[in-house]
Amino acid sequence: MGKEIKYLPSKTGPKKINPAQGILDVYVDKQTEIQGIEMGVLSDGTPFLTQRGLARLCGVQNAHIGTIGAEWDEEIQKPRITTIKNLLSARGQTPTAPYFDVSDEKRQVYAYPDYVCLAILEYYAFEAGANVKPEAVQNFRQLAGMALREFIYTQLGYSPSARVPDSWSLFHDRVSLVFHTVPHGYFSVFKEMSDIIVTLIRQGAQVDDKFIPDISVGQHWANHWRDTGLEAAHGERIQYEHNYPSYFPQAASNPQPAYCYPDSCLGEFRRWMRDVYLKDKMPTYLSTKAKQGALPPSFVKLALEALSPATRPKALS
Repeated sequence: MGKEIKYLPSKTGPKKINPAQGILDVYVDKQTEIQGIEMGVLSDGTPFLTQRGLARLCGVQNAHIGTIGAEWDEEIQKPRITTIKNLLSARGQTPTAPYFDVSDEKRQVYAYPDYVCLAILEYYAFEAGANVKPEAVQNFRQLAGMALREFIYTQLGYSPSARVPDSWSLFHDRVSLVFHTVPHGYFSVFKEMSDIIVTLIRQGAQVDDKFIPDISVGQHWANHWRDTGLEAAHGERIQYEHNYPSYFPQAASNPQPAYCYPDSCLGEFRRWMRDVYLKDKMPTYLSTKAKQGALPPSFVKLALEALSPATRPKALS
C-alpha cells in the first residue's frame, strides 16, 4: 500500500486507566511500531492498534482512549460512547468491549481491532465538537474503509490468505524446538508419535497447552519400559532437553528433562503404540480430555476411527 501517515502528534506519557476487557482466545501473532504507532495482527488475523498507537493516530492523550474502555459498559452512556457505538453499529459492528486484553507476563497490550480504531478515529475527526483533532481528520481520510486494515497488513508483511491455522502453527512450533535435541542413537516419544498428532489435528483437535497427548504416551511407555525390563535388552534410556514454545505455560520450567530411548527399541515402541496404547489407553485419554472441555465431544469418535488399525491400508502383495 502506497499511503503513509505523514503527520503525527508528539508522544504523551503513560496514564493510569481502568480498562474494559474484551474476551477472545487469541494472542499477538505479529507486532511492530511504524512512525510511532504500535500495530499488529492477532492470531485470528485481526489487525489492531495498541491503545497508545490509537491515541497517537487520533491526536489525543493515551488516557483519553483508555477512558473509552472504562466507560464502555456504564449504565448511563456518555455522549462520546454513544456516538462511537452508533458509528460501529452503522458498519454492522456491535463489540462488547472496544479492545482485547492480550497482555502477557512481559508487557500490557490492549489490542483495538481495526474497525473499532476507525470508529474512534472518525469520532475525533468529525464528531467530537470542540475536541475535533486535525490529525484525526487527516489520518481518517487516509485510512477509511479497508485502508487501515491493508496498511497494518502491509507494514507487517502479513498475508491473511497465507495464515497457518492455529493448531498447525502450535504443532510446528513444538516440532521446531525438539527437532535436533535428541542425541544420536535415541528416539523421543514426541517425535515418534508426530503422525498421530497430525491425525488428531486433521480430525479437529486443538493441540495446545491444554491438550498434549505425548505426555500421556510418554508416561504409559515409561511404565511399559520398566515393567517389561526393556533396559536389560536395549541399554539405559537417557534424558534430553525438551522445550515448549515460549507462549505455553509449560515454558516457565524450560528446559524440561525428558527421556529418550535407544533406537534398538524403536520397533517395540511402535508395536506397543499400535497394539496397546491406541487400543487400550487412547480412548480413555481422549474421553477424559473431552470431559475437561479440551476437546469437542464429537471429536473422540472421529479420532478413534481415524486411528483405528482397520482404517490402515494393507501391504501390497
